Amino acid sequence: MSPQTNGVSDTSWLGAPIDARPLFVPESASLLDLLRTLTAAEWNETAVPGWSVQDLAAHILGDYRGRLGWSTDGFRPAFAPGETLETFIHRVNQDWIDLHAGHSPVELIDALELAGAQVNRQIESADLGTAGLGVSWAGADPAPIWLDVAREFTEYWTHRQQIRHATGRRTDPEPRALSTVLDVFMRALPHTMRGTSAAVGTQVRVAISGPAGGVWNVTAMKDRWSLAAAPNRQPTASVTLDPETAWRLCTRGIEPSTALTRAQIRGDRRLAEAVCQIVSIVY
Repeated sequence: MSPQTNGVSDTSWLGAPIDARPLFVPESASLLDLLRTLTAAEWNETAVPGWSVQDLAAHILGDYRGRLGWSTDGFRPAFAPGETLETFIHRVNQDWIDLHAGHSPVELIDALELAGAQVNRQIESADLGTAGLGVSWAGADPAPIWLDVAREFTEYWTHRQQIRHATGRRTDPEPRALSTVLDVFMRALPHTMRGTSAAVGTQVRVAISGPAGGVWNVTAMKDRWSLAAAPNRQPTASVTLDPETAWRLCTRGIEPSTALTRAQIRGDRRLAEAVCQIVSIVY
């Protein structure tokens, strides 16, 4: 695919496009399978601060409905005067949770199955050569739709892991989905490094271990950092993380200070510490 997409200026600095479309159907199935196994007590466990597992399931339904244009329930969110994107998103998320507070687990599962199937059909037909919604944590607005779609997949995957963790289960190790999630999350590196000064050509290497891992090289260019430049043999700094630390850092399941204690760092520590500020969600 050309780095120039219809309606989006050159976004080659984001790296090679990712096609996450084939992963949506199995992800939906995995979520439904998980929810159907939960006990009544597990539905009430805390999934993320302030939200139970049931709240988070309702939030996923809200993600589906938002992707579909809030086509049901009479829910039509709009920005308040002077409201930032982050404030708007957090407010709308809570409003949706409150709206569904009285819904039973069975009702939520049925609604998730229906709306998830609609989202999957929408995603399957997406033209990856067009413009999508902005991805603020990658610094792309508008973003190429491949990143918009891939970001959406990481959201569903992450919420499923949060439910798994809340109910005593470990992160799903399935390598194809995890590999894609990590690859998408690393597209935040150029935006993460935007305020970090370095000579043109300076390169930082991020490696994630294991079968789902990989290597990403972010390079200082004249006006931005980029994932597109060819790797150098000797990066100025390198950071190696295990997959669990990496995805939880990117979603702020752990803090950068914790990730740094687990990371293997070589070279310029200032650059390594900058890398570990990465956030791949609206935070």
